Amino acid sequence: MRGLKMQRKTRVLLAKAGLDGHERGVRVVGMGLRDAGMEVLYTGLYNTPEMIVRTAIQEDVDVLGLSTLSGGHMELCSRILELLKEEGKEREILFIAGGIIPQDEGEALKRVGVSEIFREATKMGEIVKFIENNVKKRDASFPNQAGE
Repeated sequence: MRGLKMQRKTRVLLAKAGLDGHERGVRVVGMGLRDAGMEVLYTGLYNTPEMIVRTAIQEDVDVLGLSTLSGGHMELCSRILELLKEEGKEREILFIAGGIIPQDEGEALKRVGVSEIFREATKMGEIVKFIENNVKKRDASFPNQAGE
């Protein structure tokens, strides 16, 4: 169904997982993405990776963004990637992460499948541009499933 998605706004699910109760950054990113013309959904606090992936699939999102400040990013991202693969959605849903993530751990997350890491000083335009460019690339790789 990806071929049909080019006719609608990019849908982004922003999520918080585990016991991380800090949400100012994810709310700012959500407003910035909305202002850039994207449709943004937010899970709220204290979700499990299973809840996040289930919501991403149910809402048919293009992008899943995990915001993390609690230090559990390695385990949480790995579990989300595992669940996306189990559902066959690892190529269909662009998975990004942001927050307080050390450089070396961010590189490790990218090696295992996180598309990009956005740290606390990242400019909104950089996030928007990354999402727009990568959703376009992803859409181009999926044939129109409607047969048109």
